Amino acid sequence: MKLNFRKKLDRNIAFAFTIFAVWLILVLISPYLVQPGRLPDLSGRVFFTDNAEKIEGINPIAWAVYTAGDFNCHQQSDRSYFLNDNQMPFCARDVGIFAGLSGGALVALILAFRMRWIWMALGFVPMGVDGLVQALTSYDSTNSVRFLTGLLAGSAVIMFICARIAMPEELEGPSDAPISEESRTD
Repeated sequence: MKLNFRKKLDRNIAFAFTIFAVWLILVLISPYLVQPGRLPDLSGRVFFTDNAEKIEGINPIAWAVYTAGDFNCHQQSDRSYFLNDNQMPFCARDVGIFAGLSGGALVALILAFRMRWIWMALGFVPMGVDGLVQALTSYDSTNSVRFLTGLLAGSAVIMFICARIAMPEELEGPSDAPISEESRTD
């Protein structure tokens, strides 16, 4: 298998990488911007603000990230990592998704490739299986498995998107997109 390194910087992918990398860094540093042990349990519900009182008065950057986590994540403490004796603002699977988005964008920034939608869809299978088996049986996944399945799903989706927005002219051979009659040259 030949690796096709990009010959020039793709600004769209660089922008996506920057956004996701900055977000991942903010998620990772937020527990360190809060007094150690101040946020030991943020368990709640998705699409509700359950922890507004707990995060009131903390560092403004951490407050913004924890508020986003409070509304968008269940934040169950047993499904979350802890840094600085504080629960992270998002669960382990979400942190894996954010890491996958950032890492996948970095790969797409360096390598030129085409990716069929089926590969993106397959990236979600481990996460779906893990979640479904937990919901239907007594199996309880680990945070490492949650992180890894999120990492795979996040990587798959951003690599698929980046392959679509990049227009990889560095690649040889036919595209996986159908060729229209107007674009045919005989």
